[in-house]
Amino acid sequence: MDRSFLDWPFFEARHRELAEGLDAWADRNLPVDHSDVDDACRGMVAAMGKAGWLQHSGGDKIDVRSLCLIRETLARHDALADFSFAMQGLGMGAISLFGTAEQRQWLDKTRSGAAISAFALTEPGSGSDVAATATTAEKVDGGYRLNGEKTYISNGGIADLYVVFARTGEAPGARGLSAFLMPADSEGLSIAERIEVIAPHPLATLRMDDMFLPDSALIGKAGEGFKLAMSVLDVFRPTVGAAALGMARRAFDEALARTAGREIQGEALASLQMVQGHLADMALKIDAAALLVYRAAWTKDQGAARISREAAMAKLYATEAAQEVIDMAVQLHGGDGVRHGVKVEELYRDIRALRIYEGASDVQRLVIARSVMS
Repeated sequence: MDRSFLDWPFFEARHRELAEGLDAWADRNLPVDHSDVDDACRGMVAAMGKAGWLQHSGGDKIDVRSLCLIRETLARHDALADFSFAMQGLGMGAISLFGTAEQRQWLDKTRSGAAISAFALTEPGSGSDVAATATTAEKVDGGYRLNGEKTYISNGGIADLYVVFARTGEAPGARGLSAFLMPADSEGLSIAERIEVIAPHPLATLRMDDMFLPDSALIGKAGEGFKLAMSVLDVFRPTVGAAALGMARRAFDEALARTAGREIQGEALASLQMVQGHLADMALKIDAAALLVYRAAWTKDQGAARISREAAMAKLYATEAAQEVIDMAVQLHGGDGVRHGVKVEELYRDIRALRIYEGASDVQRLVIARSVMS
């Protein structure tokens, strides 16, 4: 793989050491058997925790460049490994940024791989429109009583704890939401449905029926849940772009090998000018995506309070570009490109969800448009 991007000025020596060390570990340990997805994710969280990689997933200071490098590297080797790492960070992002000392004790467990975390934001009637959240958290003596459903929750069914967002009603719309730390064994919490998708990973609908959480479960202040959610997504949206970048790099490597080794009319496929043009376009999209992803990560690491525009650009371009790169890799493989078990076919399924979760592509376009019009 081309590693020249590690010499870009976005990175320090520690980032290069991190990328090289993780790549070597991934070569030895990935991919894993995906036949039982739940067990695969549990095993990968435990293995990454033991190896120390989850120490980067949260804590007093989140280094976004490190998160991006880790996600890019893991996604290039095994998309399910990337998912397992990402959810330890996203699931506990609110605790890393806003949690109390008591809540932050969970970080020791998630960063060691002893506990699995999840981020419960999406609902049946509200996806990207977080302000439309309908789950309620009624203030009662000593805490809150939650009622509602969350759906498409990654790690749903295997998580040990969830960060859940609910309407506490301090004001209409986005200003009336709060965030809570919700252990998986909370009475009144149930798994209503396990959801199957084209690139399998643990996914579920959660139901809360008069579920009680104590006052100590509130993250940050009541009524600030929307601001908290957006702050977390600001950090983690560039990492979605990084995961897409890793998948695109792997698809490009597969395409290079295929076109060099496959002959047509007695010559390597790569000798055709049209094929070379496709390869050039793929390389261009990959470098452009990498520049946007690591610009966003670098900007956040330099202390920017918010990077909504940079994060939106990174996620939008990197995920859309990766889809195009992978599609062309499939095309260059011919019939083998759609054959189950071939890497580019797997990547074709893996990439699709990244253009939807943590803010669909058209939502990112709205964010960018509003930022340039303001």
